Amino acid sequence: MSRNSLRLRLVAGGIGAIVLALALAGLGLTLLFERHVGRTVSQDLDVHLKKLLAGLDVDADGRMVVTNGPVDPRFSEPLSGLYWQIADDRGQTLRSRSLWDSSLLLPKDEPAAGEVHRHEATGPGNGRVLIAERRVRLSIHGHDAPVTVAVAIDAAHVAAATTAFATDLATALGLLGIALAAATAVQVGLGLRPLDVLRRGVANIRAGRDRRLAAAVPDEVRPLVDEVNALLAARAEEVERSRHRAADLAHGLKTPLAALAADAGRLREAGKSAVADGIDEVIGTMRRHVDRELARARLHGAGRSRPDASTTLAPLVRSLVATLARTPDGARIACEIAMTDEVTVPFERTDLAEVLGNLLENATRHARNRVRVAAAADGRSIAVEDDGAGIPEAVRPTVLARGGRLDERGGAGLGLAIVQDVVEAYGWTLRLDTSELGGLRATIEPNASTDLAG
Repeated sequence: MSRNSLRLRLVAGGIGAIVLALALAGLGLTLLFERHVGRTVSQDLDVHLKKLLAGLDVDADGRMVVTNGPVDPRFSEPLSGLYWQIADDRGQTLRSRSLWDSSLLLPKDEPAAGEVHRHEATGPGNGRVLIAERRVRLSIHGHDAPVTVAVAIDAAHVAAATTAFATDLATALGLLGIALAAATAVQVGLGLRPLDVLRRGVANIRAGRDRRLAAAVPDEVRPLVDEVNALLAARAEEVERSRHRAADLAHGLKTPLAALAADAGRLREAGKSAVADGIDEVIGTMRRHVDRELARARLHGAGRSRPDASTTLAPLVRSLVATLARTPDGARIACEIAMTDEVTVPFERTDLAEVLGNLLENATRHARNRVRVAAAADGRSIAVEDDGAGIPEAVRPTVLARGGRLDERGGAGLGLAIVQDVVEAYGWTLRLDTSELGGLRATIEPNASTDLAG
């Protein structure tokens, strides 16, 4: 797909939106998970704190003791990340075994009795810990002593849980992103399929297989199809009017030309043969132009608009050769027909006769002794060749160029121009090269675009 591809833009835009949405979702879910873990940790610290307070007592010597502390084994494992500490205002301190020889450095804080304060401070090994702190009052030997009870957990545990969650979430969101990207590509393909149907429809119209676009399209595309069909109908009407005008003009010229021919005959009878010959030459040139325009008027808008056109080739060639055999040029040459009787070509019989008649007439006029007509077994190529002088390779592009004329070099006038007009109307092309017989070989065959469309 190129940079200007609509499919590429839609897929890229969809994937970009998916990536952005999943990134925001991942960030949001990670923050929510972190908050959830924080609340869970706070609740666990509160449970441990209440357990410590329930087990806190004073022995007979006035020392604080914990008779029934938290049962979590991490409190007994040195530097496990879960700690507790009890301290009074007389310097007496009790610590969990997990603190080993360290202490919790509580911030300067004076929580009210029964109130739980939460802090983040430096713990063992200079790590950050989350602390839940509560102050109670104990009666020791009749003295009301304030006691601070604190439970802490290493903040790295929370960060590790959050990181593990983010890693798993990134993997899951990545797989989800791939699935959504594939779904986007499929969705874009399905959405653009009607455009591909339109493209094929237009190609079929251009190739002559259809006259209109199919109406079975989604509602969003139907207005475009209706407009294109309306344009095709308007164009067909305009082409038909142009064909009629050209045909009327050509037919209108035939009567004056016939009158001029009659005048030329009278001049010849009056002994003015030179003037009559000049007029006949001009009449002949004008008639060839008229014939060409009549052929073009008949072909314009036809040709490939008749996809079902088909003609059996061999009988038509034999008929044309028999007709030419009655002419002076045809009587002196031998014509070889090299094809089977089953070969058919996608031309109307009248149009194919126009093409082969001109090619055979040219070949017969310029041949010394032989003319050969050959066709491929599939009817995709027809060649007419002779053993005459041929056409120099340097001159062939001029002959086939629009407006090129063979009559300037003593040829058959506009015959090849008419041939070229007819075959182009059917999506074929005329090619000139050197024959194995020594003269010219004229080949008609489908052009590249017609082969691809077919």
